[in-house]
Amino acid sequence: MPEHFTMYSTPWCGYCHRLKGQLHREGIGYREIDIEQDPESARVVEQVNRGNQTVPTVVFPDGTAMTNPSLAELKAKISA
Repeated sequence: MPEHFTMYSTPWCGYCHRLKGQLHREGIGYREIDIEQDPESARVVEQVNRGNQTVPTVVFPDGTAMTNPSLAELKAKISA
């Protein structure tokens, strides 16, 4: 399964769990990084979210990002 984007998350985030389940059901590949285990990735999330560590944050290969996106928004982006 190809990785379409990187998802920054935490283990306790309910929105992250929901989105991961939806992605698995749809067969959409992604790379996941736990920002609590990787301080450098937490800084990436802060840059995208004006200083906030809001998850899930999704970053695409083209450098664009989405914060707490819906499955429909992700599918539209990766199919464009």
